[in-house]
Amino acid sequence: MADIVLAALNSRYSHTAFGLRYLLANMEELQPRTAMLEYEIKTPLDQVIEGIAAHSPRIVGLSVYIWNANLALTLVKRLRKELPGVKIVLGGPEVSHEVEKQEICALADFVVMNEGDFVFPILCRQLLAGETPPQRVINGGSVDVRKLKLPYYLYTDEDIAHRVIYVEASRGCPFDCEFCLFSLNIPVRRFPLESILPAFQELLDRGVRHFKFMDRTFNLSIKYGIDILSFFLERYTPGLFLHFEMVPDRLPEELKDILSCFPKGSMQLEVGIQTFNEEVAERIKRRQDYAITAEKYSLAAQ
Repeated sequence: MADIVLAALNSRYSHTAFGLRYLLANMEELQPRTAMLEYEIKTPLDQVIEGIAAHSPRIVGLSVYIWNANLALTLVKRLRKELPGVKIVLGGPEVSHEVEKQEICALADFVVMNEGDFVFPILCRQLLAGETPPQRVINGGSVDVRKLKLPYYLYTDEDIAHRVIYVEASRGCPFDCEFCLFSLNIPVRRFPLESILPAFQELLDRGVRHFKFMDRTFNLSIKYGIDILSFFLERYTPGLFLHFEMVPDRLPEELKDILSCFPKGSMQLEVGIQTFNEEVAERIKRRQDYAITAEKYSLAAQ
């Protein structure tokens, strides 16, 4: 039984609901009254609804992403009919923009735009106390990451053994590309190293060997990135694997030097090159040094 259910429709079993773990970690006194349920998009909806209903919740929070948007709409319609007394709260990238145009948002009781780590617990307190929140659409904005409770302890032993372990060192994106929702999540905010490095150590101690960083631009701050890479290099053991998303025109020698110290196959760098056409780049507002990008791309391809 739980007054609040956080439900996820993941694209596959190997993925984990990183955002819901943040919500659960920051529920404060409501955490014991909150359950997190993870399903896959291929899970029959009857099973999803049965699992939610088994907790007799008063509030259901659902994260909406591009991979589950259509299924989430169907789920909300079913919940409206089968659990009519439940308050439905939506969050996630797909409902953080153009709220007034989306059918799923019209069906929900409340919509939390942008980062809900702090505003979602406030909303739940109001609803559980029988209060009427002043707004149906709540903008969580960009939270102060220094005040966040980290969620990594919520990864279970099963997660560590069989699923992707997501981590992050920063939130936000320095770019304002027209084609990307992440360009609306500014400014970039870095977590204090004194909080995240001990958390990463605890994950290592529990057996985590694959770390997938969710940072949009890991190499935005060279020193900060080197500090994190140094942490993992000092603790490297065979099987350690790191995934980062970087921009190709920001690879100074000191960063390349430490990257080269990692054994082959221990790291994956995801590098976004949208275009080499400067006219297109100007139209989509993509800032990039194309001469440096071409040089780095050519070296990597050799």
